[in-house]
Amino acid sequence: MTRSYEPFDVAVAGGDLHAGRWGRGSDGPVVLALHGVTSNHLAWSAVARHSSYDVVAPDLRGRGRSNGLAGPAGMHAHAADLALLLDHLEVEQAVVVGHSMGGFVATTFAAEHPDRVASVLLVDGGLSLPPMPPGLSPEETVAAVIGPAAQRLSMTFADTEAYLDFWRRHPALGPDLSQEVADYFAYDLVGDPPECRSSVTVESVREDSIDLLDTAAIDARVGKLATGTVFLRAQNGMMGEPGGLYPAELARQHASSYPNLDVRDVAGVNHYTVVMGDQGAAVVAAAIEESAGGAR
Repeated sequence: MTRSYEPFDVAVAGGDLHAGRWGRGSDGPVVLALHGVTSNHLAWSAVARHSSYDVVAPDLRGRGRSNGLAGPAGMHAHAADLALLLDHLEVEQAVVVGHSMGGFVATTFAAEHPDRVASVLLVDGGLSLPPMPPGLSPEETVAAVIGPAAQRLSMTFADTEAYLDFWRRHPALGPDLSQEVADYFAYDLVGDPPECRSSVTVESVREDSIDLLDTAAIDARVGKLATGTVFLRAQNGMMGEPGGLYPAELARQHASSYPNLDVRDVAGVNHYTVVMGDQGAAVVAAAIEESAGGAR
């Protein structure tokens, strides 16, 4: 299904926040879709294709065409940006879905702007991560949180094709490098050949990753989510490995600790393909429909 798409910019602190919108004018609520720590708004292309709703997704500050925003990142800064985004669209409330780091942004936004949130859907993110070793430097913290993805931010590539070749060899995404995914990676690349690089700034990733380790704040925000809030867990991880970003035992602990959560496994997908692969995107889109219906 082909859906209308339009890019737009919103004035926020420090400059313009870039975003994209699929299905403008669709029936039902607006879905505010939030991407991961080294991602951009086009990660939601497949989910938007499967959805019947108006899907709005920003490039969070420090990523994509929002990578020139002045000032720090962090969960509070992202939440403030989202409020201005909804103001710009004249949208009172949205169904908020967050993938990976976007899940942490979603819970922060829901805690700080509860009147703007109809419901929340978390996709392999937003809950406390496995504990990290103590005493890590900022660089080690980033590496511990996002693993091999951190190394990519310091790499250069000869051109778009070289960048796509890099991803074709990635164990989690290579087999699923659809045209949508290829467009997503091409959009991420900035600079001039042969010194092209990812649009994601190391500074924003560092600032955001530190926030992802504040377990007490994270748990407090999760505890405030509405009863029945769905958490979709990808059964495989960032390199396609079994076990996932949230190991099964940790997911069980979260389900036990938070009776307001509905923790569900999504089989046959990894941390990336749960939103960017066709199978995962269909599951996420169906969960958005369910979340929106519950909010009504």
